[in-house]
Amino acid sequence: MADPVGEAAWLAFMEEASKTASDITQKIELMEGYKRAVEAEPWSMKLWLKYSEWFWSLHVGCENGNSGLSKDDQDMGLQMFGIETALDIWEQAATSTRYRLNDSHEIWNRWISIRLEELSKSKQESDTKTAPPVEVERVRQLFLDRLQLPQAQWEEASQSYSTFLSEYDEEGYEASMIEVTKLAAQAKKLYDMREIHELQLKNATASGDAENEKVVLLDYLDWELKQVRMKPKKGQEASPMILCIALFERALCSYTLGTEAAVWSDYVVALGQDPDTPHSVILPVVQRATSHCPSSGTLWARYITTAEAEGAPHEEIENIKNAAASADLDKEGITSVFEVFVAWSAYLLRTASSIGASDESHELVILELKGALKSVNDWGKRLHGKEFKGDPLFRIERLLIQYLTQTESLDDARKEWKKLAKIHADSYEFWHQYYMWEMTIREPDAPPSLATNVLLDSIRRRTLDWPEKMMEIYIRHCTLYEDANNVVSALDTVHIHSKLTATRREREAAQAALLYAHQAPASVESAVEEIPASESPSGLKRKRETTSEDVVDGNANKKVKSIESVPDKDTYKEQQQKRDRENTTVMVTGLPAEATQTKVRQYFKEYGHINSIVVRTEADKASSTALIELRSNEDVQTALIRDGKFFGEHQISVVAATGFTLYVTNYPPQADEVYIRKLFKKCGEVFSIRWPSLKFNPHRRFCYVTFRSYEEASQATGMDGEVLPGGYKLLAKYSDPGRKKDREGAQAEGRELHVTSLDNTLTVDDVKAVFSKYGTVDGVRLLKTDAGVSKGAGFVVFKNKEDALAALALHETKLKAKIMNVEASKGTNFKHTATAKGTSASPAPDANGDTAMVPVPSLTGDNRYAQKRTITLLNIPDTINDARIRVLAEKFGTIVKVILHLKHQGAILEYEDEQSAGRAALGLANHEIAEGRKLRTGNLKDLFGEKEEIKTDRIHIGGGGKQTPAPNTFMQSSAPIRRPGPGVKGGLGQKKRGLGFAAASKPSSSSAGDGKKAAKSNADFKAMFAKGGTE
Repeated sequence: MADPVGEAAWLAFMEEASKTASDITQKIELMEGYKRAVEAEPWSMKLWLKYSEWFWSLHVGCENGNSGLSKDDQDMGLQMFGIETALDIWEQAATSTRYRLNDSHEIWNRWISIRLEELSKSKQESDTKTAPPVEVERVRQLFLDRLQLPQAQWEEASQSYSTFLSEYDEEGYEASMIEVTKLAAQAKKLYDMREIHELQLKNATASGDAENEKVVLLDYLDWELKQVRMKPKKGQEASPMILCIALFERALCSYTLGTEAAVWSDYVVALGQDPDTPHSVILPVVQRATSHCPSSGTLWARYITTAEAEGAPHEEIENIKNAAASADLDKEGITSVFEVFVAWSAYLLRTASSIGASDESHELVILELKGALKSVNDWGKRLHGKEFKGDPLFRIERLLIQYLTQTESLDDARKEWKKLAKIHADSYEFWHQYYMWEMTIREPDAPPSLATNVLLDSIRRRTLDWPEKMMEIYIRHCTLYEDANNVVSALDTVHIHSKLTATRREREAAQAALLYAHQAPASVESAVEEIPASESPSGLKRKRETTSEDVVDGNANKKVKSIESVPDKDTYKEQQQKRDRENTTVMVTGLPAEATQTKVRQYFKEYGHINSIVVRTEADKASSTALIELRSNEDVQTALIRDGKFFGEHQISVVAATGFTLYVTNYPPQADEVYIRKLFKKCGEVFSIRWPSLKFNPHRRFCYVTFRSYEEASQATGMDGEVLPGGYKLLAKYSDPGRKKDREGAQAEGRELHVTSLDNTLTVDDVKAVFSKYGTVDGVRLLKTDAGVSKGAGFVVFKNKEDALAALALHETKLKAKIMNVEASKGTNFKHTATAKGTSASPAPDANGDTAMVPVPSLTGDNRYAQKRTITLLNIPDTINDARIRVLAEKFGTIVKVILHLKHQGAILEYEDEQSAGRAALGLANHEIAEGRKLRTGNLKDLFGEKEEIKTDRIHIGGGGKQTPAPNTFMQSSAPIRRPGPGVKGGLGQKKRGLGFAAASKPSSSSAGDGKKAAKSNADFKAMFAKGGTE
């Protein structure tokens, strides 16, 4: 029977075995089982403690005569389970687990109590009633050794040492305690550095959340690895490697990471990088790794290589390979099989190439390499059948060719290459390696004709994955090594094949475009003109149908993804609620006025993962306050430890910010930060306001308002339902993503069908009669033109979803003269533009802060934007809506239309007259619309040349020295680069042009002479616009 694997399995195994161990023989077998257990899991505190306690109880039982054994067995037990052996096992247990920071005290406390009991007995049995000095010194040394180790219960161990000194060395008490304090300084420092991680891990374990425990533990391991690899500062000691080893052993033994091959690999690599760790130490670790993760080809390959480096005999390494082959290597695919047999083949190659290899081994090595290749192929065919084409990197074959080359069996090696050509002929990588091999073995003075033929064969391959590169290598090769005739022939060949390749690329591009066209929606869905929500069967507003006029700069508007592409509700909610900032934020007050985000982050980074930080300097300039969003509730509890501590010379306060933030909506659309702060001024001071991005829905109108205390936020909720000027009923509630309402309505509930290709003569009653056969129809709406003519499309709403699904059977059914199309009604996820005409503003949202979106009007036609009356604003943040733009721009004149293009960070403004547009262009340029954002003006080309704004409120550390955007800042796209275009051929009605540069215009004859007017300055133009555009 195979031994168990893992701490839990060993504990269960030994528990069962101990129930049946009744005589001395079975007790000895049980002892051997414990030995194997602690050998398999040498850092397991639970196994060592169980082993030690079991042995000690057996020793005490034999001593007292109540072991439950027969008299003969008990006499034998006195010899087998003596005091020296028992104390030795306790010492082994304490030594093996001494670097487990969290729980090593459990064995140490038990062991030292036994040693003190034995010392007390010696004192009582002594004639002088004093303990033997040798024994006292031995126990003293045990204490000193223990107190120089980093541990969670150092103070308890120190107190125990103090009690020991009081009884056995009262005179030297003070000197001994001073000495141990100095000796323990480094150990205490090491533990203090790790205390926060230990606390986080303890909390994660106590919570019972295995996934969170795993995340915390992996973060701890990453941190420990960084400490080991970090070069210590001058005068400081490097972090001990043994602490990193101990943490890995804890993680792999006492937690759920024992079956994670990646963690074992990290551990083995960490040991390998340590110059003081010999291969003899690494080998048992790799062996245990393969026991825990038998399907990991990476670990088995490492086991073979490490055994070879340690100088293990061939039989032992072969046994490792055979053990790997017997494991479930293909559990995660054929890759693990490749890794094991490549490692084995590489070992064979190195062994055969080493000095002293006999000639007899030559044939044996070839047979072994071919045997490895056959094993891989057999395994692959079992998994993938005839589709298996071997290792795509042909690694074992390459090792075989390398060995044949070393033994000067070039013809045999070339045969192997030709075999590979039958399988990998479409691979550039294969042909390139084949070519390089031919170049390596060629005679220096002879022409490399064989290498040339390899290149020629490769470019003749019509299905080669990278023919362009091979043709480049072919030309370079012929230029360097071949004569003129061969160079000319090569040029001709490449010319022909270049054209063939170009044709092939065009064909592939066309096929890809066709495939994409089939996968993408065939046409833009029809939409209806906006109607009141009460008249729409689904309760949602409709959009008008897309027409040929809906074109921007000659390109049709792109269709956005439909709701079908959105994950299901539960998945979506789970994804959205992973970041629970309302409950994972702390408020820190009392910080120095000069405190920066970086300093605050560095101060708190050891107490939790920080998502974002907002720092505000107080009005009195004497201090600052920070709002810190952490990753989890556990991080919040850890950060609260800093409450009352000092940040430099300032004592800070840290409180959980739960309940500090409100979700606010249904305020006037033109409201900005000043308006919101003024609105809630009577309730308290607003610390920060977080606006939503309007990029995907320009009419969202809500924000998150964070106060400085729970009391202020609570008072602000009392304004919920208050009617604001303009008839807006304010909604102000505690922010809680978990209470977010699902969308309602026929479309969202799947009860609405979209019907197209309807006969124009059909009426609402006709359509309802047809669909009523499948269930109760709540309503039918047919789309009509302004003239009242049916558009041949409409929407049918059923009472329940099941009836609607059943009615899909009418798809492609003939109704009167046409075959109608029936499909589930779909919505759109987002809209990049917003349009407001006349004096309208954003409509009031519903209770969820949502509004219907308004379609973009025609962007083409004879009066396209009436260009002289239109200006374009650039660099608009994606949190600004069209209403705020209108308020800002109306002071320069009457506005006809505002079109917001947040995807391009801009807006188009159309005024009633040219003078107003001119004044606005001058007045709005360089206006700071938001902190750090100044408006620019330009033309339509500049607007649509702007890229999408990219911003984040998360903190990103590192990045190779690159600057990281600060929270709530943006990455502004660069100005478009203009280069001279190619000249256009002259033709009928066209002049022949050059390289794309326009010639300087010549002055007209009417402007020559003394009567020429002086050029106007910027001041002149401003004055002219101020007068209405006349001089």
